[in-house]
Amino acid sequence: MAEEGQVIVPHVVVDRSEYNKVLGRLDEIDEKIEFVNSEIYQRIGKKVGRDIGILYGIASGIVIVLAYAILTGIV
Repeated sequence: MAEEGQVIVPHVVVDRSEYNKVLGRLDEIDEKIEFVNSEIYQRIGKKVGRDIGILYGIASGIVIVLAYAILTGIV
C-alpha cells in the first residue's frame, strides 16, 4: 500500500510487436484523415475561388460598360 502523500504511477506492460502494430495502424488512420481533410479543403478552395472569380468578372464588366458609356457620351 502507498503511504500518505506518495504518488503512484500505474505501469502497463505491452509486447513490443503489438505496440508497433498499433502504432502502424494509427499512422495509417492518420494518413487517411490527412488525405480526407486535404480533399475537403481543396474543394472549399475551388468554391471560394469560383465565387471570387465571378465577383471580379461582374466588377470588371461594370467598369467596362461604364467606361464605354462615358466615352461614347451615353451618360
